[in-house]
Amino acid sequence: QLQLVESGGGLVQPGGSLRLSCAASGFTLDYFAMGWFRQVPGKEREGVSCISSDSEGTMYEDSVKGRFTISRDNAKKMVYLEMNSLKPEDTAVYYCAARGFDTCPRDAIKVAFFGAWGQGTQVTVSS
Repeated sequence: QLQLVESGGGLVQPGGSLRLSCAASGFTLDYFAMGWFRQVPGKEREGVSCISSDSEGTMYEDSVKGRFTISRDNAKKMVYLEMNSLKPEDTAVYYCAARGFDTCPRDAIKVAFFGAWGQGTQVTVSS
């Protein structure tokens, strides 16, 4: 059974850092691009970042470029999101997702392009 489990969220001050982890099980991670999304109450889930199956291709939403870094370790079946210089507007529930292709979407990181989801981990940026 395919399962994605996020961890690493928490409360951090503005300017701080967090590293989110996503543990994959029940499928061969090597074949699939993976993404991170986030959602705040009352708003649509938005794409944050994507990484291709071989780590050669990455994508970032404009507001996180230069601050967030996505990575993966296929041998450990893990996907990571390193978040630096965090801002209050980064506060959200962050979700890990698997895509049914080995490459990231061509234009944007959209919910419709990903087919499997974790339960989410809360990130709160506040002083």
